[in-house]
Amino acid sequence: MKTGNIEKMSGHWLLAKVGKKVLRPGGKFLTEKMLKQLDINECDTVTEFAPGLGFTAGEILKYNPGSYTGIDADENAVAFLKRKFIGTKALFRNGHAAQTGLEPESQTKVLGEAMLTMHADHRKAEIIKEAHKILKTDGLYGIHELALMPEKLDDKVKAYIQRELAEVIKVNARPLTPEEWKHTLEKGGFTILKMETAAMHLLEPKRMIGDEGLLGFLKIAKNMVLQPDTRKRIIRMRNIFRKYERNLCAVIIISRKD
Repeated sequence: MKTGNIEKMSGHWLLAKVGKKVLRPGGKFLTEKMLKQLDINECDTVTEFAPGLGFTAGEILKYNPGSYTGIDADENAVAFLKRKFIGTKALFRNGHAAQTGLEPESQTKVLGEAMLTMHADHRKAEIIKEAHKILKTDGLYGIHELALMPEKLDDKVKAYIQRELAEVIKVNARPLTPEEWKHTLEKGGFTILKMETAAMHLLEPKRMIGDEGLLGFLKIAKNMVLQPDTRKRIIRMRNIFRKYERNLCAVIIISRKD
């Protein structure tokens, strides 16, 4: 995990630094809903793009898939995950989601959360193309991403929100509207099966307690008090999320390779 200069650290690692484990825009609830809709079972070969701290990996393993592979571009994250899941069937590899090195048509389920958002549109297309390549026919691809609303949001407003998000989370965030997410997946060769949205309340106390539990929330609060520079940045992130609350949401989409 990258833990360099506080002002340059990407938002998700900054939150991890104070103890936040659930780093998905729709929280634990939307992640669990996506996994339930993917209907993972012991016959599945599952690949997760950018597993991060491994929260979702742990949830996936509860479904006892035939295999689980996590692909992450961060070498430190991969080393962390290998330690965390030692003794389990989970395998973690350093690599990019657009070039996994996995065999074509070798997976039955592929998923990624809060990672397509962090890429330019052409890179999104490359990652979706890779998901399509490694999936078997009728395999499912699930995404859980940040989205913009309303659907007909003015392009100038959209660009301004994306720029402000990028400045505060230190990642080149490029969220799309839910319909744009659907269209992007369809262009990549997928048929949309289900879609659901939720409020983007990642840093709101009620959501944080729901995601982390009361003790986890109190631990985060304590760490923020003890780390003033980190606290200032997290508050800036929360303020941007609140500023654009009407224009931000989380979305999950389940699609199928035909």
